Amino acid sequence: MSEHLAPRGSESVAPGAEYAATASSAYRAALSVIESVEPRIAAATRAELSDQRASLKLIASENYASPAVLLTMGTWLSDKYAEGTIGHRFYAGCQNVDTVETVAAEHARELFGAEYAYAQPHSGIDANLVAFWAILAHRIEQPALAEYGVKGINDLSEEDWETLRQRFGNQRALGMSLDAGGHLTHGFRPNISGKMFHQRSYGTDPETQLLDYDAVRRAAQEFKPLILIAGYSAYPRRINFAKMREIADEVGATLMVDMAHFAGLVAGKVFTGDEDPVPHAHVVTTTTHKSLRGPRGGLVLATKEYAGSVDRGCPMVLGGPLSHVMAAKAVALAEARRPEFQTYAQNVADNAKSLAEGFLTRGARLVTGGTDNHIVLLDVSGFGLTGRQAESALLDAGIVTNRNSVPNDPNGAWYTSGIRFGTPALTTRGFGAAEFDRIAELVVDVLKQTTPTATAAGAPGKAKYSLADGVADATKAASAELLDAHPLYPGLEL
Repeated sequence: MSEHLAPRGSESVAPGAEYAATASSAYRAALSVIESVEPRIAAATRAELSDQRASLKLIASENYASPAVLLTMGTWLSDKYAEGTIGHRFYAGCQNVDTVETVAAEHARELFGAEYAYAQPHSGIDANLVAFWAILAHRIEQPALAEYGVKGINDLSEEDWETLRQRFGNQRALGMSLDAGGHLTHGFRPNISGKMFHQRSYGTDPETQLLDYDAVRRAAQEFKPLILIAGYSAYPRRINFAKMREIADEVGATLMVDMAHFAGLVAGKVFTGDEDPVPHAHVVTTTTHKSLRGPRGGLVLATKEYAGSVDRGCPMVLGGPLSHVMAAKAVALAEARRPEFQTYAQNVADNAKSLAEGFLTRGARLVTGGTDNHIVLLDVSGFGLTGRQAESALLDAGIVTNRNSVPNDPNGAWYTSGIRFGTPALTTRGFGAAEFDRIAELVVDVLKQTTPTATAAGAPGKAKYSLADGVADATKAASAELLDAHPLYPGLEL
């Protein structure tokens, strides 16, 4: 993160006056140009900064990128088509894009200790698709081409291609179930991952709600997947990736880890050893926003064995890379290699513990009973609410969260029984333990004073609710005290 307009560690850093003035001038000029063409977009952009400054952002998948990262995206690098990869483009004149992609990949390799990095994916889902197809190409396509005695799939006869295509479409994947904390791209049926693969899910222990490695092993031995997927979107604990690799090796599977949520904790050396997926997985995917504080985008990391297949992400899955976003990834990854990012990452984890303890001391129920990453998952059924009711009531009070399933959720994936909280964004603003304890107090107070209301037909409702008079205003006033003490982009004036 920029040392000028962002916190270092958990303490806000006042920007240098010259830097703040320069950044302010840059944004004012940019918005003025935009306004001359479409004033509604300029107005919405200004309003978004105002809204983010005035709300407690507790969505685990959101953060605040530095001005350097944000400004990097608004350049003429956006105007280039650059299908292909470094030094092997399908368009001429891509020498500067080659530099951008080379720098982004270099920072990613060095930051995570990876043998290979691919910076082109536009999002986490794109990164996962690249990974899935790269694994299929490596495990299925390459041996088949050798069997047929040809160099590429275009050299296959129609009959042989149909045979190979059938092999692609009938592979098995084993991933964490959505209600246990997995992501929809880990085999959720409505998602393309659930349609690509013959898929099964592993869950968590019914009593502890913790990952049961023996149960994962039994599932893998019975199902024998080609790909074992590890990682999570809403699991508030760490994973032993050494054990997951053992399981994958036992059944001949490729271990793929989706670390989109906790990549910042890996980059910041909070997760090390068996909890760092990079030394253990064949392929690792991530987003570059969330806990990494970069632009919205994705990365794929891989061992040298899989590098050639991943490098074919375009044209295998992707079209033209977003060169301006790759440039912003490079800037964000360079920021994450600075020593202060490790302080930030540790504060993210420490603040999550403070938030969890704040909930527990006030009688709230947490999935797994706590956290040791950046996520706190609150089961709101104890308040008599659904996740949707709780999410809406909190938003009315200026607290931005998202509803989330809990293990074996009786309300399903839409209404849910949980609320997911994350600490990366407010830690970026400089919030510490005391502030997160106060947030827990505010959340519990709001939920205690929220009442479900019936539908028009008189049936119990899962969406409608009533918040006691005065609660929203009082909570917003209390939140404003916390937010004013830790301003967002201090010194940046539009």
